[in-house]
Amino acid sequence: MAKMVVFCGSDNPQKAFPPFMLGAGALASDLELLLFFTMDGLNIVRKGGAEKIELEGAAKSLPEFLQIVIDGGATLLACSAAFPIVNCTEEDLIDGVECSGIATFVDEAEHADVVLTF
Repeated sequence: MAKMVVFCGSDNPQKAFPPFMLGAGALASDLELLLFFTMDGLNIVRKGGAEKIELEGAAKSLPEFLQIVIDGGATLLACSAAFPIVNCTEEDLIDGVECSGIATFVDEAEHADVVLTF
């Protein structure tokens, strides 16, 4: 199965929404999806964080998109190396997010068919 890996490094709405829009499309096209959250992108997967990020005119809210990719079987990884930089802990994360390091992202990206960064 082809795999898409997406680097999510921002909570700016213009950068926070596309990974989920494209990710939902990838899942619908039977691609495996991995989303890697780091730096300000960790706010997307913090408890209550996605609810604070809004994009006027978007087809769905960020929490709705997040649920779509989770229900679709996406892997969500949080970069533990960025935790101290953005004052985040594993307990701050929503259910379904796994902690990993930079080496995991590099390995996943190396073996992916598509790699996107936002």
